[in-house]
Amino acid sequence: MFEEIVKFIQKTYNTHEFLPLHEPVFFGNEKKYLNECIDSTFVSSVGKFVDQFEKMVADYTGAKYAIAVVNGTAALHIALKLVGVDENTEVITQPLSFIATCNAISYCGAKPIFIDVDKDTMGLSPDSLSIFLKEQTEQRQEGCYNKKTGKKIAAVVPMHTFGHPCRIDEIAAICTQYNIALIEDAAESLGSFYKGRHTGLFGQASAFSFNGNKTITTGGGGMIVTDNEALAKRAKHLTTTAKVAHPYEFIHDEIGYNYRLPNINAALGCAQMESLETILNNKQELALLYKNLFKAQGIEFVAEIPGAKANYWLNAVILKDKPERDAFLKSTNKAGIMTRPIWQLMNKLEMFKSCQKGDLNNAEWLEERVVNIPSGVRL
Repeated sequence: MFEEIVKFIQKTYNTHEFLPLHEPVFFGNEKKYLNECIDSTFVSSVGKFVDQFEKMVADYTGAKYAIAVVNGTAALHIALKLVGVDENTEVITQPLSFIATCNAISYCGAKPIFIDVDKDTMGLSPDSLSIFLKEQTEQRQEGCYNKKTGKKIAAVVPMHTFGHPCRIDEIAAICTQYNIALIEDAAESLGSFYKGRHTGLFGQASAFSFNGNKTITTGGGGMIVTDNEALAKRAKHLTTTAKVAHPYEFIHDEIGYNYRLPNINAALGCAQMESLETILNNKQELALLYKNLFKAQGIEFVAEIPGAKANYWLNAVILKDKPERDAFLKSTNKAGIMTRPIWQLMNKLEMFKSCQKGDLNNAEWLEERVVNIPSGVRL
């Protein structure tokens, strides 16, 4: 049924072997920097590559501060803590997301509230957010409170799904109106811009991921990005076990986290950052090839919306219904081409079934139709 698509993907990647969804590429200074790191003996959380990697990410995104941590989930966890998310609060997010988003909220002891996404971005819908806040919340001196539970809504966490920017400027304006902190889950969106501004710069702080399957990788790693100096200093303190600076004494002034990125991972990240533009250009070219292919096949390819420049981390198509989706998945995987459905909605998972939610029609529609296709760099 999908023979032409299978042939096209195999030809595009010049292989009839198993084709993964996304794999890292190392064609720069990775081995050189790793050897240099090993020779220095500074392979843990202190070393020049950590500082350099933070500067490279800050400079590229345009952020004032970047704090390197062990993974994207840790970055999101600390970002939420920075703005006061705790067991007495709630966090609005989208149900169509990777589990890390809700895990990070749960690490803080908070409960997620699920609000619908837009079909074209697969990210949090500003319209749905506005409706929920208008109908379900009230303003108090201390902030925005949920009428149903009486708890403070401490943050809104939209996610830039597969690297496609959501309508983050509208979401930021709504958060300002309702006095709610905005924390962006930018884990998948390094290299993505909205209206000329890099994702992750619209709220108080954001989280990026450098897992092995991301656009660039440090093996495992993440980054907290912010323009707020006070938040940046506290982020570095919390992620360094809350250790007070001293020449030799071990003094810790609060519960902290051993979350700092090791120097050896940062060495890999520095080399990857040097190749970022080449990687992004390659992925833009691939996306255009896919867009033309699927248009000819009468299948919708998820493309960037006006005003957005997506990194196309994971390319996605939208099938007409669940049976066609399942047939597509079966045909491609049988041919050795790895494809996968989008995540199961978070509100359907056992641990989040009791969480409050709005009308999730768009998220439910996408859940039954979206499939990711191979998106790695073509060498």
